[in-house]
Amino acid sequence: MDVTTNIKPGNALDVARIRQDFPLLSRKMNGKPIVFLDSAASSQKPEKVIDAISEYYRAQHANVHRGVYQLSQDATTAFEAVREKVRDFINAPASEEVIFVRGVTEGINLVASSFGRKFLREGDEVLITAMEHHSNIVPWQMICEEKGASLKVAPINEAGELIMEEFERLLSDRTRLVAATHVSNTLGTINPIREMVQMAHAKGIPVLVDGAQAAPHMKVDVQELDADFYTFSGHKVFGPTGIGVLYGRAKWLNAMPPYHGGGEMIKTVTFEKTTYAGLPHKFEAGTPDIAGVIGLGAAIDYVLEIGQDAITQYENQLLAYATERLKEVEGIRFIGTARNKASVASFLVEGIHPYDLGAILDKMGIAVRTGHHCTQPLMDWYGIPGTVRASLAFYNTTEDIDRLVEGVKKAVAMLR
Repeated sequence: MDVTTNIKPGNALDVARIRQDFPLLSRKMNGKPIVFLDSAASSQKPEKVIDAISEYYRAQHANVHRGVYQLSQDATTAFEAVREKVRDFINAPASEEVIFVRGVTEGINLVASSFGRKFLREGDEVLITAMEHHSNIVPWQMICEEKGASLKVAPINEAGELIMEEFERLLSDRTRLVAATHVSNTLGTINPIREMVQMAHAKGIPVLVDGAQAAPHMKVDVQELDADFYTFSGHKVFGPTGIGVLYGRAKWLNAMPPYHGGGEMIKTVTFEKTTYAGLPHKFEAGTPDIAGVIGLGAAIDYVLEIGQDAITQYENQLLAYATERLKEVEGIRFIGTARNKASVASFLVEGIHPYDLGAILDKMGIAVRTGHHCTQPLMDWYGIPGTVRASLAFYNTTEDIDRLVEGVKKAVAMLR
């Protein structure tokens, strides 16, 4: 695989050069050069992001939206510039539809709470899929229980693909919202979101998309998808933890009550009544994670500098390489074999608990995730306790995969 050309959009990636941008990748783990294969949990951060956060605190810090003095005005300008950068990154129609949240978990909870309080009634339904992360299950269970609504689950097949006929059948005149992942964090399945949205919209049903695992690996265009809500986390897309984005169609956001109360989200306050600010501030109570927003902006710049098409192409090649090499392991079983996948290889080895395999790989300097990956209902459906998950990013190499495969083979030999 050719990974030696310059870092330019549309070209193959100079991965050796890219890796120099990520300080942690040069360290050792348990005395071995680290092989980091857990980017689906949280990606590593380039120097550009680290420096942007540091520079903000060193030279720019002041609270935003509240000060007439120059430092506050400059911080506000930098903060709001990132909102516009995010709008462009996901092709949202307007920056007012971009809400800063702590991450996908808060984004989904915001919609579940605010949309649910306004639009859910007893006997209504919310439709999700069988491959959802707990963050796209639990908030809907909570609001459904509160409102006397029901949570419906669209099934998948053995490959980990949504059964579209069943999904469409479950869309009923009682369905008030669909909430679905764009890319499964456990299976790597890329769902046909555009088709799902079309089916839902044909019945007047809005759709929320969990984009946590999509935004780092592919272009996201919320207008092309026609999603009503789309949310992603900064820390998955090479930015800092504690910051994320919720895009919402203005007609829904304007109709929904605020999620949190406090400063910034108000227009006027008296002891008798409060009127709320317009979008996006209506949903951004209190002092935001200003440094996190600045870091997210730097992360987006970095991803765009490399090129999203180049990232997708390279990671697809790397996943294909990893899949073929892992087939060399005797007794391996892949969990998630969808025809359309992104950078996740989840697997089990016959007779070996995934935790034991992960613990031995750790001693070899290889970081993988083991367990249920916050998808316990999915694990129950497959009848397994969990998997070993190797998740890829554009800073990974074929050498990383080779070390993983050789490590798995050694671990199997030790455990059998």
